[in-house]
Amino acid sequence: MDAAPDVDAVAGESVVVIGGGFGGLSTACYLADAGADVTLLEKNEQLGGRASRLEVDGFSFDMGPSWYLMPDVFERFFDHFGREPSDYYTLSHLDPHYRVFWKDGDQVDVVKDLEANKELFESYEPGAAEALTAYLEKSERNYNVGMEHFVYEDRPNLRDYVDLDVLRHSYGLSLLGNMQGHVEDYFDHPKLQQLMQYSLVFLGGSPTNTPALYNLMSHVDFNMGVWYPDGGIGAVVDGIVQMGAELGVDYVTDAEVTAIEGRRGGFAVDTADGRRFTSDLVVSDADYAHTEQELLPPKKRQYTEAYWESRTYAPSAFLLYLGVEGDVEELAHHTLVLPTEWQQHFDQIFEEPAWPDDPAYYLCVPSKTDDSVAPDGHSNLFALVPIAPGLEDTPEIRESYRETVLDDIAENTGTDLRDRIVVEETFSVDDFADRYNSYEGSALGLAHTLRQTSLLRPPHRSDAVDGLYFTGSTTTPGIGVPMCLISGQLTAESIAEHLAE
Repeated sequence: MDAAPDVDAVAGESVVVIGGGFGGLSTACYLADAGADVTLLEKNEQLGGRASRLEVDGFSFDMGPSWYLMPDVFERFFDHFGREPSDYYTLSHLDPHYRVFWKDGDQVDVVKDLEANKELFESYEPGAAEALTAYLEKSERNYNVGMEHFVYEDRPNLRDYVDLDVLRHSYGLSLLGNMQGHVEDYFDHPKLQQLMQYSLVFLGGSPTNTPALYNLMSHVDFNMGVWYPDGGIGAVVDGIVQMGAELGVDYVTDAEVTAIEGRRGGFAVDTADGRRFTSDLVVSDADYAHTEQELLPPKKRQYTEAYWESRTYAPSAFLLYLGVEGDVEELAHHTLVLPTEWQQHFDQIFEEPAWPDDPAYYLCVPSKTDDSVAPDGHSNLFALVPIAPGLEDTPEIRESYRETVLDDIAENTGTDLRDRIVVEETFSVDDFADRYNSYEGSALGLAHTLRQTSLLRPPHRSDAVDGLYFTGSTTTPGIGVPMCLISGQLTAESIAEHLAE
């Protein structure tokens, strides 16, 4: 069900949306299309939230998300407004989807030809091709049922799950257990297990703390494919912003919100430069904890500081943006570099936080596909190492870890970058906290653990302030660009539903 917000309920309402990430941009589009008067305030100089761009000396880096997955979600989003993604940007189907270097010298490409991938799996383990077929059949069912009945339909209360319809649709889904146990039911070889679990990094979890239901990501990967929007994810931001403007959204950048006052029908939203924006309703796409702890007085908060301290957060990241001379032949557009035993890396994120000694990391080289993101004769590359949120982050630590990462890239991919770097920037824990007001400098927000999924995530509607709503990765459905687009729909529907009461 793709229920649109009730136009009669939303039309004529004035709404301030705080934050221009994908959740805020999506919510603004749905509300403006339904007839609301929408003003979106963004703290930083550009829209997109974590999907900002870094542009320097002819290089254009996606600072955050760089994988275009779940194309059906984008198609469904634009279709709601009578448009198509192709009205705003062009997609390329990547092949290979990604390359993997293991630190024992092994290397594989996962490609868009599923039969070739089955042969690859079979080469590691007899019977693995058949197991992959069965796994993907399960993954596809989880995806189709899960998306239609548990992602696009918000179920914020326990009673929403205790009915025959929900029980009927949930029968046979992988609702119990974690990803590690689920994958072990199909594959024995540890490298095949890793190939089925690498996407957990994008959910902010580990194989042992992420629900088995997220095996649906393998359907996304192997069956739906990995795509690239020309110009990068920033081009998707531009497209949604353009559509929002066509729908009537008013965007205000360099507008850091410092306070939210009032309640439904009489809000005042103040910014650091002394401006005040008034509205009937407020939607926050800013960090949920920041909104409650810093923008609202104590009596209007749903959660205590202790609540936020007790949550499990998705990793932060050490990001190294590099403009380099020449090609990087050994790397694909998307490349993963993995230890053969990666549990230590996850332990140093979730159990005993520390800068990883033997990191698992991701390399993105969009210039392999897109000539526009780097000057002629150069490559655009960034390295992303997931690390624990809240780690000490100093210039000295960054410099030391830069050396670790460059050494590791050279050793395990055969790509020595040191004497070819012409542009270099880092981004890490303190930057996520400063630029995005992210709690503990998490790169993604609340992790998708067994106890932080579905109705166990904070709600879209505040139960402490009438007329205040939330959108984005901390709410349902959760982390990732497609999920944040859907979150915008769910927030708009929640507003319409409660205005109609």
